[in-house]
Amino acid sequence: MISRFLNSKTKTVTFAAVVLASAGLLSRAFGLLRDNLLANLLPKAQTDIYFAAFRIPDFVYGILITGGIVAAFLPVFSAEFKKSKQDAQTLTNNVLTFFLIALIVICSILAIFTPYLIELLVPGFSAAQKAQTIALTRIMFLSPILLGISSIFSGILQYSSLFFAYSLTPILYNIGIIFGIVFFLPLFDFDLRALACGVVLGALLHLLIQIPPILKSGFRPRFSFNFRHLGLQRIFKLMIPRTLGAGAFHLNLIVITAIASTLSPGSISIFNFSNNLQGMPIGLIGISFATAAFPAFSRHFIQKEKEKFLKKFFSIFSQILFLIIPLSFLIFLLRAQIVRLILGTSIIGEGLFGWWQTRLTAACLGIFCIALFANCLIPFLAKVFYSFHDTRTPVKIAIFSVILNVILCYSFVGFLSSPSFLQGEIVNFLKLKGVQGISVLGLPLALCISSICQLFLLVSFLKRKIKILDFRKIYFSFLKVLVSAVLMAILVYLTLQISAIFLSTNKVSGIFLQTFFAAVVGIFSYGLFSFLLKSQEPRIIWSSISTQFKK
Repeated sequence: MISRFLNSKTKTVTFAAVVLASAGLLSRAFGLLRDNLLANLLPKAQTDIYFAAFRIPDFVYGILITGGIVAAFLPVFSAEFKKSKQDAQTLTNNVLTFFLIALIVICSILAIFTPYLIELLVPGFSAAQKAQTIALTRIMFLSPILLGISSIFSGILQYSSLFFAYSLTPILYNIGIIFGIVFFLPLFDFDLRALACGVVLGALLHLLIQIPPILKSGFRPRFSFNFRHLGLQRIFKLMIPRTLGAGAFHLNLIVITAIASTLSPGSISIFNFSNNLQGMPIGLIGISFATAAFPAFSRHFIQKEKEKFLKKFFSIFSQILFLIIPLSFLIFLLRAQIVRLILGTSIIGEGLFGWWQTRLTAACLGIFCIALFANCLIPFLAKVFYSFHDTRTPVKIAIFSVILNVILCYSFVGFLSSPSFLQGEIVNFLKLKGVQGISVLGLPLALCISSICQLFLLVSFLKRKIKILDFRKIYFSFLKVLVSAVLMAILVYLTLQISAIFLSTNKVSGIFLQTFFAAVVGIFSYGLFSFLLKSQEPRIIWSSISTQFKK
């Protein structure tokens, strides 16, 4: 039964996206549980250490794996597989061997120089905090090595439409981290190194779950040291610009962490908690569609199927907008309730996530909602460029947006640190009167503006690349989505006001019921308005799901 599930193939891009989104939803649920445990079991100074320790290993993962292997491997693998399965096997073995050695060498060198890197990463930390961050970082360097090998396996599974096994990887990764919090932490007498061991366990599980379907598909990983292989050289050429772009993006996160370390204690945690919350819809919708569509677009490019590409492109673009725009409105209106339920309610522990942290995290989440549509479309558009073997264009745009974001971060944090008329308006709008440390809001605000700029630049350059790409085809579809979302938001707002009269919102049960009723009203009203305006996206999504179960 389990083997049959892991080796099942998806038949359409949308259903593959549904599979990834469903697994992503479960993974994000575990992620929220992880954040709840961190928020309520550990003081904010310690969660700051945990999130800071992630930065450098995550930098390695970002530039070499998500920025390099993931972007470059699949298009070249597709071309090799078109020749023969044996050619694809030879390429895979060379890639596995090279990157395993490269990751071990790089992570070992960085582990040696970690103390110097941490000095630059968190200048605002005390000496004791820096020492703990160094210890955690060195342990976490094992995770990029495991995730690097796992990501190559993921590329093979994606090409083979074996999305079921691939979809389980983030779930198991989060389970490993939770295991570290719940079991390793007490076992290690609440030494924070237990959390790093949980991260490594999650990375190991991420790898192990993909081995059975890889073996079932006929691939036998072996060491191969032919580093002059033409396919491997093509991967290097494709990944170099993408690696630079990913490096710029993760450098951006390092700069944000460095800035946050100089602000009020807990600022790193507040930013990361709110960023994780906004990452849920991005992962469920943006990443799922982008990941599911990438193999199809790669095949269309190899086979020169221009009409199929255009039809699929506009269909997926409109589906992403149809799903993320109403969700952005809904999350913004329910931001306080979401944070109070997910982070402010202690499952186990002493309930260390305080009221001012709840309000600041909710405010950051509300700001992130402004650019949710952009952050969902950016990975999709980037994958379109990658399918054309063009990694340079999205990288140049990413580097520009990162530079813009760093400038805006320093500007907004400095601006919000001093009283002014505009600062007062922001405080009133986000209901933060009397809350200290609001300068942290400058970080998500800067990210939102730079993300929206990045989206419009990607669209502009894509239109230059594909002359026949006409976005007017989805103009009326977008208007219908926007009108339906605005009408839905009005009803949700009224539901919140009315339910507050009858429910006790100072209790968890009252907040939960208020959130539940508002969400139900939002979902059903948006569906009704979409039906009345005759939106095509629900029919497309349902058709794709039903196709999966047809023989």
